Amino acid sequence: MAKVDLGLPFPSETPTQDILTNGTITDSSNATVGKSVSTPEGSALAYGSLLSMALFPIFFGALRSVSCAKSKNSSDMPETITSRDAARFPLIASCALFGLYLFFKIFSQEYINMLLSIYFFMLGILALSHTMSPFMNQAFPDTFPNKQYQLLFTQSTEESREEIINYEFDTRDLLCICISTVIGVWYILKKHWIANNLFGLAFALNGVELLHLNNVCTGCILLVGLFVYDVFWVFGTNVMVTVAKSFEAPVKLVFPQDLLEHGLDASNFAMLGLGDIVIPGIFIALLLRFDVSLKNNTRTYFYTSFLAYVFGLGLTIFVMHTFRHAQPALLYLVPACIGFPVAVALVKGELTEMLSYESSAEGLRLSPDSCDESLAKVDTPPAEEI
Repeated sequence: MAKVDLGLPFPSETPTQDILTNGTITDSSNATVGKSVSTPEGSALAYGSLLSMALFPIFFGALRSVSCAKSKNSSDMPETITSRDAARFPLIASCALFGLYLFFKIFSQEYINMLLSIYFFMLGILALSHTMSPFMNQAFPDTFPNKQYQLLFTQSTEESREEIINYEFDTRDLLCICISTVIGVWYILKKHWIANNLFGLAFALNGVELLHLNNVCTGCILLVGLFVYDVFWVFGTNVMVTVAKSFEAPVKLVFPQDLLEHGLDASNFAMLGLGDIVIPGIFIALLLRFDVSLKNNTRTYFYTSFLAYVFGLGLTIFVMHTFRHAQPALLYLVPACIGFPVAVALVKGELTEMLSYESSAEGLRLSPDSCDESLAKVDTPPAEEI
């Protein structure tokens, strides 16, 4: 579901060898014509930066997913993934992937990417403004004149009226949208890697925050299904490679390996796809909500799964760099993110309780104090925890 591509041009140059596709890491630092080999320092900086950027949306997205406040805006309501959804997701993802493959084979890549850019421009503005909103609320004092607005679109008949859009926002939200729009225009015009990363981080954080697994079993079904999906499409066909070569959108995080040599104009990029962040991230967020439901003031399963993610992604990079061959990232992330918490639950004798936990009932199981504590952590997180 995601990709890490270590050493690819971005976004307009074309590599001559394999690139990483969804869920795969490929080291292709010698794969482009006329590109210098990345230095060990540059590669280490790129790998470390990608890992750090991956942890940011998982950590903050998981904290924000704990919020028990019921938002009136439909865009802020979480989408619950059931076991049926989880079982069908790899099939839907496969159809979508193969559909993109056919589109790129039949139609002009330039026009498809133009439509994708417009779509992700609008979606990115909303995602980035939603991500910025809690931090913006902290930045402005209470004396700031904050007016309330409402965008209401209804469909009415003589007998009834149906709300189609009911979006409430304030002056701070408008400021967030303006800033996000400027970044969006920057991305559309320049396709700069920093603008790409800002959109990518926003997408990932929103995904972890708003996509909720209803229980641990559903999470295991989803992760195992995408584990098989990843391995099949990476090793079994060239579909992912073709789509990854053609697809231009902020669905990946990038960091230049030649930053030390060329500064912000660097062009030899390591890439990490958002799927390798969001899919394990929503499982880690579920375990954090389970921790909160235990009401013992510990975050054992959250920190265990968080460290498991670090271990899994680090192992993926190590294997790729050692063998110089494409590796599906979920091949390492799924066993780590599932195995570590399950092992801890077995040791603590809480496996049955973990498997019986239902996230949909968390609002009844959380005390107001625990909710306020979680929200406080979201609004004012210590910098050293990132």
